[in-house]
Amino acid sequence: MLDRLRRIFRREPKAFPELPDVRLTPIGYVRNRVKEPMADGWANVESRVIIRPELADMLLNLGDYSHVIIVFWPHKVPDDVRGSKPQLHPRDDEELPLMGVLATRSQIRPNPLLVTPVPLLAVKGNVLKVRGLDAIDGSPVLDVKPYLPHHDSITDARLPKWVEDAQAWRNR
Repeated sequence: MLDRLRRIFRREPKAFPELPDVRLTPIGYVRNRVKEPMADGWANVESRVIIRPELADMLLNLGDYSHVIIVFWPHKVPDDVRGSKPQLHPRDDEELPLMGVLATRSQIRPNPLLVTPVPLLAVKGNVLKVRGLDAIDGSPVLDVKPYLPHHDSITDARLPKWVEDAQAWRNR
């Protein structure tokens, strides 16, 4: 009887669909004084985001915004390291809880698209001047979007306690 119930209620796992490969072409690159990745200290780093000259017309009126979102690729993360740790302690700190890599901001993810909202200081030709972009010199830029507070800010976002504690400690 138990075997019969198991057969009736058994759920066969659905096959994951075959997905097409995705190919992205950088629209520009980052120039700044930071040559190696660093965990902190980005707040005052000024960077130039240099957009391919043939795309400069796409920047029309971007300078009317105070902030932009930069999508970039961490090019110094080796291919064999990307996605190599399905779980990790944030910042490699064993005092912090073990997390799935997709529950962190780690660059060691299967597709490390990094997204950072930053103040837009200036737009001149095909160059954006920004502050606080956590991309090292030479990082490929994949997209730029205007920051829209009503769309990009989530006022009731929930955070795990360890993140709130870490933020409180940093703000001391």
